[in-house]
Amino acid sequence: MKIELRGVLKSYQSLRALDHVSLVIEPGQIVSLLGPNGAGKTTLIRCLTGIAAPDKGEVFFDDQEFRRDRLDLRRRMYLLPDFPFLFWEHSVLRNIAMVLRLYDADGEGSEKRVLELLREFDLLPLALRPVYSLSRGQAYKAGLVALLAADREIWLLDEPFASGMDPQGIDAFKRYARAAAERGRTIIYSTQILDVAERFSDRVCLIHKGAIRAFDTLERLRQQASDKDNVLQEMFRQLRESKS
Repeated sequence: MKIELRGVLKSYQSLRALDHVSLVIEPGQIVSLLGPNGAGKTTLIRCLTGIAAPDKGEVFFDDQEFRRDRLDLRRRMYLLPDFPFLFWEHSVLRNIAMVLRLYDADGEGSEKRVLELLREFDLLPLALRPVYSLSRGQAYKAGLVALLAADREIWLLDEPFASGMDPQGIDAFKRYARAAAERGRTIIYSTQILDVAERFSDRVCLIHKGAIRAFDTLERLRQQASDKDNVLQEMFRQLRESKS
């Protein structure tokens, strides 16, 4: 599903979190939202999901204007925040079942798919435990299982590489995300880890003070950089030195 933002502005009192952002993301890409704390990464994700409404500007999905009441469009995406489940007193399996029911993704074959994913993320022994009893990384992996089982057209993830997942979970997420992008899914995730953005992105979207400072492939960004081996570090250094 094609994503387009046209002049999106979002403020919280005197803070301008997004400053007239315009952006087009084509299907089948893995896009990293990169920027310092408070840059606007999470606000951008919130506007894409309908959790927050832009003060000005529009968001389009497949050339259809997106509003918060467009549940048909919202059901085509999945947001995985820092803490993935609302019902922490319920078991991992029950939380996943509720997510799949919400997305009408609990049809034939869903149980087998969930069990395979729980096994892949080393969560099968924990499936009947309440979410509150899990570590942060285990809870996030359980959220990933729900995301993968629901298999929406757009994946939106807030700081997945700072979620406390173990190396096995991170590796599994990368493999599933790359395979999903090859099937036309769009994966958008926020991060502050430069190495991750360099190695696991088709496009890098650099945000600073609510504005898009760069949106391109790493190869093209490297062509414009003086330090070819440390492109993103150079860009961050330039942001720190800039007054705007």
